[in-house]
Amino acid sequence: MEQNAKLGDFLRTCRARLSPGEAGVDPDGGARRVPGLRRKEVARLSGVSVDYYTRLEQGRHPKVSEAVLDAVARALRLDDDERGHLFDIARPRTTRAGSPLTHVQRVRPEVLEMLDLFNGVSPAFVANHRQDVLAANQLSRALVTDWDALPYRERNFARYVLFDPAARELFLNWDQVARSVVAKLRLEAGRHPDDALLTELIGKALVKVPEFSALWASHTVAQCSHGTQRLRHPVIGELTLHHESLSLPGDPDQTVYVYTVKPGSASAQALGLLASWSAPDAAPREDASRDLRFGSATLPE
Repeated sequence: MEQNAKLGDFLRTCRARLSPGEAGVDPDGGARRVPGLRRKEVARLSGVSVDYYTRLEQGRHPKVSEAVLDAVARALRLDDDERGHLFDIARPRTTRAGSPLTHVQRVRPEVLEMLDLFNGVSPAFVANHRQDVLAANQLSRALVTDWDALPYRERNFARYVLFDPAARELFLNWDQVARSVVAKLRLEAGRHPDDALLTELIGKALVKVPEFSALWASHTVAQCSHGTQRLRHPVIGELTLHHESLSLPGDPDQTVYVYTVKPGSASAQALGLLASWSAPDAAPREDASRDLRFGSATLPE
């Protein structure tokens, strides 16, 4: 029932934000009682009956076909992330044994070496679908927060942005960053409906973060694979960075996030200063995240 409610809420939200003009629908005149498209208009664009689409929005059609979902996605002008989310919540998958939700997640030594190669040039970290930070280079820890110093369960980028007051001071565009974080959480919640730790994180945010409820209710979903962030760092002042995400084909639940600056810019100079200020000691770093059992109910606190 909960999954059916998610599908209905998502469809209604997408329908409400799409105007007849944007959808290529000729208004039939008269006052419109609801914003955006009517159900009968979405049904007509999708090539299904009004009754069929109504039952779909009400969660009363549990075996909807891929062809119908494709048609609805086209009618509502969904982008790739939104279309994927529609399929995820309409046809939820169950977690298999040995999936990323249940196995021990370790970052391969070669990936750790890559993070260290970025050190001094680009802040970089590795995160999973839940935004748990599995590993981070020294420059990332100096720029954002010292992930290694946090309790295991708090090494999470979304948790930091939403819960830590320091994040609101660090990110000058905190509202934009928070929207991106919530859009990513919404996308992954659709992909992993049985992830207890992800559900717990979302539940805490609904209770503790005033802005979260409205952001969550918007049903915005996005992979957030790239973007711009403006920061005010306590040591180096203001700077603007661009982030890119790099998928690891051999580790499908791990993504490398790399921050870059425009060469020769004031931000590049500031980042260079931070790299010098935070240069690691000669002693090798032992990454404590290698033994994290994300997805386990017995995580150490």
